[in-house]
Amino acid sequence: MKQIIQDLKSGATILEEVPAPQVKAGYVLIQTTRTLVSLGTERMLVEFGKANLIDKARQQPDRVKQVLDKIKTDGMIPTLEAVFNKLNQPLPLGYCNVGKVVAVGKGVTEFSVGDRVASNGNHAEYVCVPKNLVAKVPDNVSDEEAAFTVIGSIGLEGVRLLSAQLGETIVVIGLGLIGLLAVQLLKANGCKVIGVDFDQQKVDMASRLGVTAINPQSGTNSVSFVHDFTSGIGADGVLITASSDSDSIIHEACEMSRKRGRIVLVGVVGLNMRRDDFYKKELSFQVSCSYGPGRYDEDYENRGIDYPLPYVRWTEKRNFETILNLISNGSIEVKSLITERYDLKDYECIYGDMRKKGSVASILCYSAQSEADESVTLKTNDFKGGAGKIGIIGAGNFTNSTVIPALLKAGARVKYVSSRTNGLEAKTAARKMGAEIATTDYKAILNDPEVNMVICTTRHNVHASMVCEALEAGKSIFVEKPLCLNSEELDRIIETYGKVKDGTTLTVGFNRRFSPFAVKMKQLLGDGPKNIVATMNAGYIPPEMWVHDMETGGGRIIGEACHFIDLCSFLAGSDVISVCVNALGCNPKENTDNMSILLKYANGSNAVINYFSNGAKSYPKEKVEVFYQDKVLALDNWRILEGFGYRNFRRMKARMDKGHKAEFLMLNERSVNGGDALIPFESIVNTTKASFACIESLKSKSWIDV
Repeated sequence: MKQIIQDLKSGATILEEVPAPQVKAGYVLIQTTRTLVSLGTERMLVEFGKANLIDKARQQPDRVKQVLDKIKTDGMIPTLEAVFNKLNQPLPLGYCNVGKVVAVGKGVTEFSVGDRVASNGNHAEYVCVPKNLVAKVPDNVSDEEAAFTVIGSIGLEGVRLLSAQLGETIVVIGLGLIGLLAVQLLKANGCKVIGVDFDQQKVDMASRLGVTAINPQSGTNSVSFVHDFTSGIGADGVLITASSDSDSIIHEACEMSRKRGRIVLVGVVGLNMRRDDFYKKELSFQVSCSYGPGRYDEDYENRGIDYPLPYVRWTEKRNFETILNLISNGSIEVKSLITERYDLKDYECIYGDMRKKGSVASILCYSAQSEADESVTLKTNDFKGGAGKIGIIGAGNFTNSTVIPALLKAGARVKYVSSRTNGLEAKTAARKMGAEIATTDYKAILNDPEVNMVICTTRHNVHASMVCEALEAGKSIFVEKPLCLNSEELDRIIETYGKVKDGTTLTVGFNRRFSPFAVKMKQLLGDGPKNIVATMNAGYIPPEMWVHDMETGGGRIIGEACHFIDLCSFLAGSDVISVCVNALGCNPKENTDNMSILLKYANGSNAVINYFSNGAKSYPKEKVEVFYQDKVLALDNWRILEGFGYRNFRRMKARMDKGHKAEFLMLNERSVNGGDALIPFESIVNTTKASFACIESLKSKSWIDV
């Protein structure tokens, strides 16, 4: 299928051939018929992509600070690699999509195949969208009209936050597409509406819609006009839908407001506010968030958990439905806002010049005969056939930033890169790797006899099923940590692994043990008991992120701290036999990411893992200390290892190396030549059980035997 993307590195807008997505539970697969180009929002993305590195940095000062902090802790080269990896990830464009449902995922009962729907899908021939971001289109609303659903909801949410009442005077500053829809919504709500814009064409369009509209460039003072219009009272509310760097827009909104008036920002403007503007009139100011309640809520958007209507009357989806109903009954009119229509193949007629005069709403039209191929073969000279071919399942940030660079250095032969619902990610990663095929069908990897090694970097909740499917298909598998999320999944893996034929191996991405620093530490340590202290300054992750969800991510202890349990076991040379946990706070939750883990080993070693998320980013992320027979080894952030009490070792210093390079080098060797698993299966199971014991200890406030 074809999809429009923005290349952040080159600045080019491209019509890319990518694998079509597959439907998944809670989602709807849609074949697109029309999309609306949001000239304001999309123009910002396109122009950002075209900017040089310095201009990009100027536009994102907060990101620049993050980069500088990372340089201090990780070093220059790893930081630059991370930055350029981000810039190499193209952005899908578009969020106003209309089409026909061609498949529904498990748990979706609201939609059926054949339904016409509007969604926030991208400019792509097929899109997979969660059910709470999809709404049915009424029979009397055309696909072109329905394409205004999502952008109309942005304006509607601003109007709702403004609490505009019948008879009030509301000013809309900025008569772009959202502004022209907002003035109609306000007018339908019984408000007296004044529109303000510097573009005379848009002022004229608003006037034809029955709105009092003015152009300050023609000599009209907008503040004076509003005061005259309201007999000196001022506007009850001001809705700002403009896009500008100027701080004067907020000031003028305050000047034209009545005492205790309301200002809502939907657009993007300068926010260097003057306290006196708000103080003297006791004005309220609020920023509107996209389509409405539910936006950016993982439970609502991706898990399909709706807010109860009696308590949250208007959600994203209910706002979508409202806009469609208003178009259906004629309360808002959108056909006259369409200024150009193009077939998808002619997309450059829109994106070639997004500031051309006369453009308001641009519609892209899609062919009904578009193909939904789940695999795309890349024309690359980098792919080399032969034994030891690899298939990668998962094409997210970790795959692109860590796995692929390590595999390239190892000279690996990767045949597939797969991402079930994001063909663009699969294609981008496959091209970067020099792979032969990008696909959204991971079973193609499992069914291909040429593939003997699978690398799985998906979200944690599907690790166990992927491991079992790969092993049952006779493939060796590398799965990024954690192995699984609960004891039931672990039992199934143990049972499945016990049935595999010789030469089929399972590896978990416990990469720290393969770092040259960890290998050196192991060489310098004997077999006796040791005291190990490992500290991870893990950094804060917002609570709504999937890693904190116990069913999806398992929490950061099971999902991430297992790295350090494995490392401590590697250095101790023994298995964990007992675990005790103490967490920060009086009533810590099971997904806490601030805890100290005590590990007791069979050979008498002790380890303490301090996993903290409340530290400063400027402090080193990871430190490891080992106390052993009057000697100490101290590792600082995988860059410097110092020895104390050693005669023949004092210091080892190198570029940051957490072991990924050596790990994937050895993994590729196993893929080509065969051999034992990189980590003994019994050790992987012990580490996994120890991570589960951490949660049990937290709940029971006691030592837990492993």
